[in-house]
Amino acid sequence: MTQNFDWEPGIGDPTIGGWITVVLYFLAGASCWKTTGIVLRQSRGQYSDGYVWRAISVVFFFLGINKQLDLQSAMTELGRMIAYSGGWYEQRQTVQIYFIIGVATVCVAVTPLVLFWARKFPIQTWLALIGSTFVLGYVLIRAASFHHLDVFFRSRFLGFKWYWILEMTGIAIVLLASEWRRAKGLYAAATHLAR
Repeated sequence: MTQNFDWEPGIGDPTIGGWITVVLYFLAGASCWKTTGIVLRQSRGQYSDGYVWRAISVVFFFLGINKQLDLQSAMTELGRMIAYSGGWYEQRQTVQIYFIIGVATVCVAVTPLVLFWARKFPIQTWLALIGSTFVLGYVLIRAASFHHLDVFFRSRFLGFKWYWILEMTGIAIVLLASEWRRAKGLYAAATHLAR
């Protein structure tokens, strides 16, 4: 049995929650980009967390574009085609479970390693790394398209879908951490100039 690639680019989440998420991605990306400039200017070529902010900025701009183009659905469709052609489509739930467990394990394992690597960075950078890891883990798990998790993600809490709550929380952590880090950098620069 063969399966045709059945995906076309389009608006992935045309709801108000989807558009708010996109705006948050772009706000966080822009904020991290501004923070990059402040941090790199102050570090003057020394080892700095500015490169972390730049990487987060680029990733969040991509995730904002991805949110509405629904590129992860193309990946899911490609996975479905591979499962059909490989003859294991009927066992896809087992593969999805292993994928989700793998993503969660990698996120849990990577977080302490990243925090150890970033141990000399300010707390704001730590928060941004934790928030980014949370968002990336969430996006990868959503891309697995596991039915039972999709049911949970689409359920509501206080009128908001869980997938909005989870994704927006991670983005908000990064945005707030970036604003805090930039404010700290601007304050340090102002204090230095006042001397």
